[in-house]
Amino acid sequence: MLNVYLSGEIHTNWREEIIGACSGLNVQFHAPVTDHGASDDCGVSILGPEADKYWHDHKGAMVNAIRTRKGIGDADVVVVRFGEKYKQWNAAFDAGYASALGKSLIIVHGPDHQHALKEVDAAALAVTDDPKKVADILRYVLTSALPA
Repeated sequence: MLNVYLSGEIHTNWREEIIGACSGLNVQFHAPVTDHGASDDCGVSILGPEADKYWHDHKGAMVNAIRTRKGIGDADVVVVRFGEKYKQWNAAFDAGYASALGKSLIIVHGPDHQHALKEVDAAALAVTDDPKKVADILRYVLTSALPA
């Protein structure tokens, strides 16, 4: 069983692409909560309301960090996707955390981010712009089969 954590942007279906392309492989996928509202509000929903937006966000970040640390800590491979539309500081943090733990790291981003993410890319074992290639890597790791 290969345990894979899918970190990064939440505005496209890249996770579903990878999971679908890995059908039949012995892979277990984990990810952060991708419902933006639930992720933002989890702290105050669980721990109580905050009048100040800073503390509202801080509570959410702390509760989400429990999930993220568990997912990355348990992972054999961490995949981090940087989307085109938003700056994903949390994704960069996840990549750094995974790297510090010695996790196998695959980075996914388009060519527009090559320069900005050069240090993140240097920490990765693979960098691609295509989620399907992530699935090809995982298939190769598990079966030694090359793409058709």
